[in-house]
Amino acid sequence: MEDIVRIPPEKFGGAIKRVAKEQVRLKYENMIDEELGYVISVVDVNVAPVGRILPGDGSTYHKVKFQLLTFYPELQEIVMGEIVEITDFGAFIRIGPEDALVHVSQIIDDFISFDEKQGVLSGKETRRTLSKGDHVKARIIAVGFPKGGVSGKIGLTMRQPFLGKFEWIEDALKKEKEEKG
Repeated sequence: MEDIVRIPPEKFGGAIKRVAKEQVRLKYENMIDEELGYVISVVDVNVAPVGRILPGDGSTYHKVKFQLLTFYPELQEIVMGEIVEITDFGAFIRIGPEDALVHVSQIIDDFISFDEKQGVLSGKETRRTLSKGDHVKARIIAVGFPKGGVSGKIGLTMRQPFLGKFEWIEDALKKEKEEKG
């Protein structure tokens, strides 16, 4: 990417590359943008050594080229993650730098009950359970980027074949293998 970086007078005398990277990090890191996705880190910065001074401002402005490490969730993408929180309405799954929600209606084709004491979601008929620390595979079904905010929303489903808790997937694969002979 390219941008203009402002280097304030109190930063003069420091290594220009280090100061420019610091300024780019302040602007871009932890930002969520519809075009860029989730900006995780500024990886590399190349700054023009000669800048401009604007009237009334003692800072210098330099052209800067830089690389960003980003995470861009896409609809229908299959992701793997760890359950970090269980609530009565679903489970939050850490996928990369962000937590995504799988609503109770999107976990399994069964009536789900929430055991607040144990922190567990369980299926009435299937007896399948989800709890904090479980590893799952899910599909992204909704992505919402905030307008100028810092919190996006990612919705997941596990109600499709070979999605869900890893143990459920292993069971489904064994069952399929047995059926094929």
